[in-house]
Amino acid sequence: MATFYIEQFGCRATQADGAAIERQLLDRGCSKAGSADTADFVVLNTCTVTAAADAQARDAIRKLHGANPATRIVVTGCYAQRAPEELAALPGVSHVVGNSHKPQIPDLLVASSRSVTSANFVPAKALLAPILTGDIFNQQNVLVAPVLGGEGNHTRPTLKIQDGCNNRCAFCVIPFVRGKSRSLPPETVVEEIRKLAKAGYKEIVLSGINLGAWGRELSPRHDFPDLLKKILDETVVERLRLSSIEPLDVTRDLILLFSSTHRLAEHFHMPLQSGSDRILASMYRWYRTEHYARRVELVREHLPHAGIGADVITGFPGETEQDHRATLEFIESRPFTYLHVFSYSSRPGTRAAALPGRIAPEIVKRRARELRALSEGKSATFQRAQSGRPLSALTLRHSGSHVPDSTEWTPALSSNYLKLRISGSWPSNHFVDVLCSPDQQTLAIPRLQPAEPLLI
Repeated sequence: MATFYIEQFGCRATQADGAAIERQLLDRGCSKAGSADTADFVVLNTCTVTAAADAQARDAIRKLHGANPATRIVVTGCYAQRAPEELAALPGVSHVVGNSHKPQIPDLLVASSRSVTSANFVPAKALLAPILTGDIFNQQNVLVAPVLGGEGNHTRPTLKIQDGCNNRCAFCVIPFVRGKSRSLPPETVVEEIRKLAKAGYKEIVLSGINLGAWGRELSPRHDFPDLLKKILDETVVERLRLSSIEPLDVTRDLILLFSSTHRLAEHFHMPLQSGSDRILASMYRWYRTEHYARRVELVREHLPHAGIGADVITGFPGETEQDHRATLEFIESRPFTYLHVFSYSSRPGTRAAALPGRIAPEIVKRRARELRALSEGKSATFQRAQSGRPLSALTLRHSGSHVPDSTEWTPALSSNYLKLRISGSWPSNHFVDVLCSPDQQTLAIPRLQPAEPLLI
């Protein structure tokens, strides 16, 4: 039977899709290769949120084909849905499968490994790899099966419970490649959580393209906070974490639920995008800075040590220096603990792609640097504020080749999303009580292990 390797790009929802494909391939008798170089098939699971993400995928294809021309590369994900012909023309690509048909990848690989050509795969034109894609908006149920075990053998598995988005933000191509909002039924979510908890996982991350919209299209309609209560009542999972949630979905009731239990991670990642109301309106975002600020205030009021992160886009068409300064001042005056900064990238088919007032690349780069410097300062302030506090941290696996001797320290993650390292070698997937320290000082506290911010 064929060997495969999955190379991931993009958000946690995309990574959860890749993990589900991996599970399905293993169930079909395929074997996971130790590296892309030794695999019969490489499944490239792509993102297309920015032009840089597209370029990263194309570069990966070139490198994979150059290293082993015999490897058959199956490209899937959001880039494959948006521009299949563009990918099909690249050397080494054997098939392009859009999000609309992603669940069919296991059948494709099994059939291809037996040298069977599926009649469904018809080249768009000569010299292109076969393409399988379709109108994502006509797909009523293309949520990839829930994943057990997490992507890439991570300590914290991701359970994707929602896909698609009904919003139409001016800059975002994702609704066009993911389709309308769709949700897993609550019973399915609870059952998958039970299986993950039974398998020994301590923390589970709930993800979706628009997570707070979970359940709205189900019949009868369900609300996301009610799902969280159901999970807490009917499973024994020790900690749930939300991947990202829109600010208007962070209600007082949701925050009060989080403050009532230690089983919900004290961590809110709420996309901001801009601190200028003028730019938010141009982006077709459904809130203004006063609404966002109130959410931050409520979180701080009820969860004073919560981690609060935000996505910020700089260089949106028409963004002036005054708009940029408004964003800096909005972030500076509020207790954010980290930022994800993105330079605006024009995406085909979006409203913003046709807007005038493009910003010069050198100006965008300078504004991004200023935002990232602000993010670093916010993170440092948060780390100092946690010094001396007892925290419950989940031990993680070392990743990458740049880490020091694993016997020296162990990476860990606190409930409020503080990335730590704990002195000594600890097994992964264990909660450890630690004292957070801003430096390398050893703290002799009974039953508590010294920990410092993880700066790698």
